[in-house]
Amino acid sequence: MDHGGDGELELYASVAARLKQAHARVRALDVPDEVSVALARKLLVITAAAKRDLADAARRLDRLMDDLDAGRIPDPGTP
Repeated sequence: MDHGGDGELELYASVAARLKQAHARVRALDVPDEVSVALARKLLVITAAAKRDLADAARRLDRLMDDLDAGRIPDPGTP
């Protein structure tokens, strides 16, 4: 049995759960609509990245959540 696949499945499940939490958190933010849309787009980009490079998507999600935790709300004009 390939245990590398098990690790990838665990990472996938973790990223999927964290993305779900991140979407809920973004929806709950009291920010202007354009900021909320920009954050939702970032989450969609991370979701798409997970299909190609799961570890990279996890890192991107970590950075976004760290920014939100620190109160750093991205400028809606940045990708």
